Amino acid sequence: MEDKQKNVLGENLEECSNSPLTGWYRDGCCNTDVNDYGVHTVCAKVTTEFLEWCKKDGNDLITPHPEFGFPGLKDGDGWCVCASSYAKAVKAGKGCPIYLKKTHEKTLKLLSIESLKKFAIDLS
Repeated sequence: MEDKQKNVLGENLEECSNSPLTGWYRDGCCNTDVNDYGVHTVCAKVTTEFLEWCKKDGNDLITPHPEFGFPGLKDGDGWCVCASSYAKAVKAGKGCPIYLKKTHEKTLKLLSIESLKKFAIDLS
Protein backbone atom coordinates (compact mmCIF):
# COMPACT_ATOMS: atom_id res chain seq x y z
CA MET A 1 0.00 0.00 0.00
CA GLU A 2 1.16 3.49 -0.80
CA ASP A 3 1.91 5.85 2.09
CA LYS A 4 -0.99 8.22 1.40
CA GLN A 5 -3.76 7.34 -0.99
CA LYS A 6 -5.77 10.13 -2.63
CA ASN A 7 -9.38 11.20 -2.27
CA VAL A 8 -11.82 12.17 -5.03
CA LEU A 9 -10.54 15.75 -4.82
CA GLY A 10 -6.95 14.65 -5.52
CA GLU A 11 -5.82 15.39 -1.95
CA ASN A 12 -4.51 13.00 0.72
CA LEU A 13 -7.27 10.66 1.88
CA GLU A 14 -8.59 11.57 5.34
CA GLU A 15 -9.71 9.15 8.06
CA CYS A 16 -13.32 7.97 7.80
CA SER A 17 -14.15 6.30 11.14
CA ASN A 18 -12.47 4.60 14.08
CA SER A 19 -15.71 4.00 15.94
CA PRO A 20 -16.87 1.79 14.40
CA LEU A 21 -13.50 0.89 12.90
CA THR A 22 -13.94 0.86 9.13
CA GLY A 23 -12.02 0.34 5.93
CA TRP A 24 -10.76 -2.52 3.82
CA TYR A 25 -7.69 -2.65 6.09
CA ARG A 26 -9.73 -1.79 9.21
CA ASP A 27 -7.44 1.22 9.61
CA GLY A 28 -10.20 3.83 9.81
CA CYS A 29 -9.63 4.98 6.20
CA CYS A 30 -11.20 4.04 2.88
CA ASN A 31 -7.81 2.87 1.57
CA THR A 32 -7.93 0.13 -1.04
CA ASP A 33 -5.78 -2.24 -3.06
CA VAL A 34 -6.15 -4.75 -5.91
CA ASN A 35 -7.56 -7.39 -3.52
CA ASP A 36 -10.50 -5.16 -2.49
CA TYR A 37 -12.99 -6.53 -5.00
CA GLY A 38 -15.83 -4.74 -3.23
CA VAL A 39 -14.05 -1.38 -3.66
CA HIS A 40 -14.80 -0.15 -0.11
CA THR A 41 -14.01 3.46 -0.99
CA VAL A 42 -17.01 5.69 -0.23
CA CYS A 43 -16.93 7.25 3.25
CA ALA A 44 -20.61 7.50 4.05
CA LYS A 45 -22.45 8.90 7.05
CA VAL A 46 -25.05 6.17 6.92
CA THR A 47 -28.73 6.82 7.49
CA THR A 48 -31.44 4.40 8.61
CA GLU A 49 -33.07 4.70 5.17
CA PHE A 50 -29.78 3.86 3.41
CA LEU A 51 -29.08 0.91 5.73
CA GLU A 52 -32.59 -0.50 5.26
CA TRP A 53 -32.28 -0.12 1.48
CA CYS A 54 -28.89 -1.91 1.50
CA LYS A 55 -30.34 -4.76 3.56
CA LYS A 56 -33.25 -5.19 1.11
CA ASP A 57 -30.69 -5.12 -1.72
CA GLY A 58 -28.77 -8.00 -0.12
CA ASN A 59 -26.07 -6.09 1.76
CA ASP A 60 -26.99 -6.25 5.45
CA LEU A 61 -24.90 -3.64 7.27
CA ILE A 62 -27.24 -3.55 10.28
CA THR A 63 -26.79 -7.04 11.79
CA PRO A 64 -23.65 -7.40 13.94
CA HIS A 65 -21.16 -10.12 12.99
CA PRO A 66 -18.70 -10.21 15.91
CA GLU A 67 -16.90 -13.19 14.34
CA PHE A 68 -15.74 -10.77 11.62
CA GLY A 69 -15.25 -7.84 13.98
CA PHE A 70 -18.33 -6.14 12.53
CA PRO A 71 -20.48 -4.30 15.09
CA GLY A 72 -23.45 -3.58 12.83
CA LEU A 73 -24.17 -0.01 11.76
CA LYS A 74 -26.70 2.52 12.95
CA ASP A 75 -27.86 5.92 11.77
CA GLY A 76 -25.01 8.45 11.81
CA ASP A 77 -22.10 5.97 11.72
CA GLY A 78 -19.21 6.59 9.36
CA TRP A 79 -18.39 3.62 7.12
CA CYS A 80 -16.40 2.80 4.00
CA VAL A 81 -19.20 1.59 1.74
CA CYS A 82 -18.61 -0.37 -1.48
CA ALA A 83 -18.61 2.06 -4.39
CA SER A 84 -20.84 -0.20 -6.51
CA SER A 85 -23.41 -0.48 -3.69
CA TYR A 86 -23.36 3.27 -3.21
CA ALA A 87 -23.78 3.84 -6.97
CA LYS A 88 -26.79 1.49 -6.92
CA ALA A 89 -28.27 3.34 -3.93
CA VAL A 90 -27.85 6.69 -5.70
CA LYS A 91 -29.58 5.31 -8.79
CA ALA A 92 -32.44 4.07 -6.57
CA GLY A 93 -32.74 7.49 -4.90
CA LYS A 94 -31.37 6.18 -1.58
CA GLY A 95 -27.91 7.78 -1.44
CA CYS A 96 -26.84 8.99 2.01
CA PRO A 97 -24.45 11.82 2.98
CA ILE A 98 -20.78 11.24 2.16
CA TYR A 99 -17.44 12.87 2.92
CA LEU A 100 -15.49 13.72 -0.25
CA LYS A 101 -12.22 14.28 1.62
CA LYS A 102 -12.53 10.77 3.08
CA THR A 103 -13.72 9.03 -0.13
CA HIS A 104 -11.03 7.28 -2.20
CA GLU A 105 -10.33 8.47 -5.76
CA LYS A 106 -11.04 4.96 -7.09
CA THR A 107 -14.73 5.74 -6.50
CA LEU A 108 -14.58 8.01 -9.57
CA LYS A 109 -14.45 4.88 -11.77
CA LEU A 110 -18.08 4.24 -10.77
CA LEU A 111 -19.51 7.66 -9.90
CA SER A 112 -18.79 11.12 -11.27
CA ILE A 113 -17.52 13.87 -9.00
CA GLU A 114 -20.71 15.80 -9.87
CA SER A 115 -22.96 13.02 -8.57
CA LEU A 116 -20.81 12.62 -5.45
CA LYS A 117 -20.97 16.36 -4.71
CA LYS A 118 -24.79 16.12 -4.50
CA PHE A 119 -24.36 14.01 -1.35
CA ALA A 120 -21.25 15.69 0.06
CA ILE A 121 -21.38 17.07 3.60
CA ASP A 122 -17.82 18.35 3.67
CA LEU A 123 -17.81 20.92 0.88
CA SER A 124 -16.52 24.27 2.06
